[in-house]
Amino acid sequence: MVTLTEKAAKKLEEIIADDRKENNRNGVPYALRVAVKGGGCSGFQYELSFDHNQPQKDDHVFTLHALTLYVDNKNYLYLAGTEIDYSGGLQGEGFTIRNPNAKNTCGCGKSFQ
Repeated sequence: MVTLTEKAAKKLEEIIADDRKENNRNGVPYALRVAVKGGGCSGFQYELSFDHNQPQKDDHVFTLHALTLYVDNKNYLYLAGTEIDYSGGLQGEGFTIRNPNAKNTCGCGKSFQ
């Protein structure tokens, strides 16, 4: 399973509300697609994006804090047990990913091995 903390869910809800207003997307479904892609200083990078479509047949679908997450089967191998959080403070703000499957991570936390 991939999980979201309450802080991450609240921030995503704010982003979705702003996007709906700015782009007139009332009634459009929003799911957070969580994936990994090659790159970064450690080999893989996390990728978070909104998906406005129905899940694909190989997607794992999670409903957390009234938000829907999609993770395709290939990416789920790397992301099972991962927690997505949101932090803000003197060091900056953004989403952080805690992945128990990562053997190594880079100093900025944006990529893993």
